[in-house]
Amino acid sequence: LSKLQCLPALGYLGCIALLPKTAIVAEVHRERRYVAAVYEHRSILSPNPSTLIDRHSALELMSRNLDIYEEQVIAAAEQGAQIIVFPEDGIHGFNFTRETIYPYLEFVPCPQSVKWNPCREPQLFSDTEVLQRLSCMALSNKMFLVANLGSKQPCGYNDLLCPPDGRYQFNTDVVFDANGTLVARYHKQNLYFEYAFNTPPKVDHVLFDTPFAGKFGVFTCFDILFYEPTVSLIKEYNVKQIVYPTAWMNQLPLLSAVEFQQAFATAFNINVLAANIHHPTLGMTGSGIYTPLKSFIYHDMESHDGKLLVAEISVMPPEREANARPGKSIEYPHNSFISLHIDDQVCNKKEHESHCRAAEKETPPIFYREMMYDNFTLVPVRGVKGELHVCANTLCCYLNYQRPTISDELYALGVFDGLHTVHGTYYVQVCALVKCGGLSYNTCGQEVTDATALIDFQLGGNFSTSYIFPLLLMSGVNLDFTDHVGWKNNYYFMSKSGPSAGLVTAALYGRWYERD
Repeated sequence: LSKLQCLPALGYLGCIALLPKTAIVAEVHRERRYVAAVYEHRSILSPNPSTLIDRHSALELMSRNLDIYEEQVIAAAEQGAQIIVFPEDGIHGFNFTRETIYPYLEFVPCPQSVKWNPCREPQLFSDTEVLQRLSCMALSNKMFLVANLGSKQPCGYNDLLCPPDGRYQFNTDVVFDANGTLVARYHKQNLYFEYAFNTPPKVDHVLFDTPFAGKFGVFTCFDILFYEPTVSLIKEYNVKQIVYPTAWMNQLPLLSAVEFQQAFATAFNINVLAANIHHPTLGMTGSGIYTPLKSFIYHDMESHDGKLLVAEISVMPPEREANARPGKSIEYPHNSFISLHIDDQVCNKKEHESHCRAAEKETPPIFYREMMYDNFTLVPVRGVKGELHVCANTLCCYLNYQRPTISDELYALGVFDGLHTVHGTYYVQVCALVKCGGLSYNTCGQEVTDATALIDFQLGGNFSTSYIFPLLLMSGVNLDFTDHVGWKNNYYFMSKSGPSAGLVTAALYGRWYERD
């Protein structure tokens, strides 16, 4: 504003009027905020999902889950929520066959083809009892509502992809506006061993518009790891808000739900409203309202209860340099611990003498361990200060680190560059600093949740992909945020000083989609 020729008579508003229109719009959006809610639901499950039941019995079970949904919508409305997201499989559960899930399926018309309010027009379509209840919840509480259910869609002989039984069965997200109108329908594209459902014949990019935060994008669970529809949706439509129903089974050290959800919001500089199922015995917990700089999360492996999260966030996330093209140089302040080897000042301290002598003479040994079902190449992280690098295929990872004291914990720097083939097939490039399960190398890669070592670090790699997710997981499965992240001299890096707790995992998880 100081550079503008403002009109004194108009004061501050006179200056604003002289700004470019795009700048005004961006500033208005940045100041706008909205209240979001997600509910981590402990679903009431069918005791015999492999046994066929009738529609009436299926509706009875789903109604019990919908009763809980309604309680949470009311509770969220009392806290001012404008949108609420429920998890994948929350209404009907899971472990069905194609035949036994059929009584649970609803008919969901295309919102672009017909404008329909199920609460006000319940007789328009049959087999829509669940949609009617969800619509009425949204209408009664004047709130956008996102839920996941199973849907059915008839198909004919002229459709070469039509299943033999004459219908598609989809894992489906539905969105209702504050008037109860169905405004969006998304069929999950990347199924995770969901034999009851079909993969949609074509990729769907689904968006819906809101008066409080503009357009939202929709995708489900396993979709988050793939280019279609997830990345293409965000890029093509410049989406800044995502609703994300999921039924995510946590897998440490790299794919805990809250860990990856946060990394996704950071990488794309977006807000993510993620609702997970709550079944700790199945490793399922971890929901949140994520922004690139602050998150509100829930992860609890002990509680048997669901959890409602409500938070106010900015419509426009703050801009961060993240997934720019390789080769783009981003200059950040040089951290004091970067590029420091173990030096004489450290070695003069009597308690570190033996370690320093060994460090001068030895090169850290390379070893191999399975982590996340992938064969990682690793080196141990020793001492209170140092530099390490380790390579596999085309990817070389480096680590500069410093910690106040040597704790009785083993850490390792690992690299993997290859096709992941267990529980899905996709190509990853990973640089990971992980706490090992014990003090021997064969414990590295194990699932760990607690740590005491406070480590300042810069971690980077010469990635071949520009889609890299910065993971930072602290003791107790809590999150922290990087100080800097981005490209520098053809390396993608992240750095952190003054961590909030002991470090469990710091990793750069790259997805090379073209090589899937």
